[in-house]
Amino acid sequence: MAERQKINIRNKRATFDYEILEEYIAGIVLYGTEIKSLREGKASMFDCYCYFERGELWLRGLNIAEYAWGTCNNHVPKRDRKLLLNRRELDKIGRTLQDKGITVVGLRTFINERGLAKVAVGVARGRKEYDKREYLKANDARREMDKALKSYK
Repeated sequence: MAERQKINIRNKRATFDYEILEEYIAGIVLYGTEIKSLREGKASMFDCYCYFERGELWLRGLNIAEYAWGTCNNHVPKRDRKLLLNRRELDKIGRTLQDKGITVVGLRTFINERGLAKVAVGVARGRKEYDKREYLKANDARREMDKALKSYK
């Protein structure tokens, strides 16, 4: 049996621009050709964020490319997509968003072991410019330590 390819599309800017406070895994409502294109790995999460509308959480900025074999029934690549979370999680995110400087960003899109498309969203606080420099310094230091440990073994 063929090994299934792991799909993991990340929003790399999110961890740089924001400090992630909490992370939630949400289902996502997709059309037929969207899931096919996502399984091919043809998606981008650049500038991906979430917003509330009528008590539901929506994802904006997830770009799923048109399916190559889709005909006139192909989907719109950049549309708002509804996220599936339970009511308790939605209420908790809604209460957290009342604080100043808090937003919800899409972190990564993946397909779980059951073959369902999921999105990891994070409740985040924006970083200042000096926080971003500290983040880069810490990453460089961690990378150097990992490299030194790897060469030591």
